Amino acid sequence: MVDEADHLLKTAQRTGNEQFNAARDKFETQLKRAKSELGELESTAVYNARRAARAADQTVHEHPYAAMGIAAGAALLIGMLIARR
Repeated sequence: MVDEADHLLKTAQRTGNEQFNAARDKFETQLKRAKSELGELESTAVYNARRAARAADQTVHEHPYAAMGIAAGAALLIGMLIARR
């Protein structure tokens, strides 16, 4: 999309004012669409992250000792990796 916009601007620079306005309008439309799509992606990502956090929280509450064991194992592994340096 960025390449398309760059191409439009280069084309607009070479052509007349009328074509420049048409290219600018097309670019603005594409930019608005990209912003809209980015907003939708952001909303979806936030929703999925919150859903995953709730699921993790629920799992930890249902199995607290397993969660502590996994956390201790991960900490041990990280500590061993750091100590090797």
